[in-house]
Amino acid sequence: MDINKYKKLTLNKIFEMKKIFVAFFIITISFNAGAQQLKDTTAIKNLLVKESATWRSGDLKAHAACWHIQPYSRILVSTADGSCYDVVPENVVNPPGGKMGNGGFAVQSNYKFSINKNYAWVSHDEISFADDGIKTYSYEIRLLEKIKGQWKLVGQSIHLYRPK
Repeated sequence: MDINKYKKLTLNKIFEMKKIFVAFFIITISFNAGAQQLKDTTAIKNLLVKESATWRSGDLKAHAACWHIQPYSRILVSTADGSCYDVVPENVVNPPGGKMGNGGFAVQSNYKFSINKNYAWVSHDEISFADDGIKTYSYEIRLLEKIKGQWKLVGQSIHLYRPK
């Protein structure tokens, strides 16, 4: 075999191996990013369910652990009749008497996530069931940050509505 043909054949094989390596590297990175995204969405969903349940059960310590109040934290609530409340964020982790622990449960659905490293926002629908059977419907947007490796709520916007 001619030496030039051999060199050309060898260079082609090296080039093909490089393409395979790059493709494998991209697939591996993509898989790892997807796995982290799934891990974060699961952790955030679990946090939202816990936050909802601890509010209703009156477990102040567990509820406060779901939050990390920041100077820029904000909690807005619009009611079905058109009123709007700007809730003092501290009241979520240290509520006035009678505001928490009224029982019931909530069902969240239709989650939509935007996660960027240590910051996330999530929208979801919620149906709250009071102990007396009354249902309350809301669309919610939750703002989160990863603090010391754990997702924490830093703000939210709740929009109550009457279903048609």
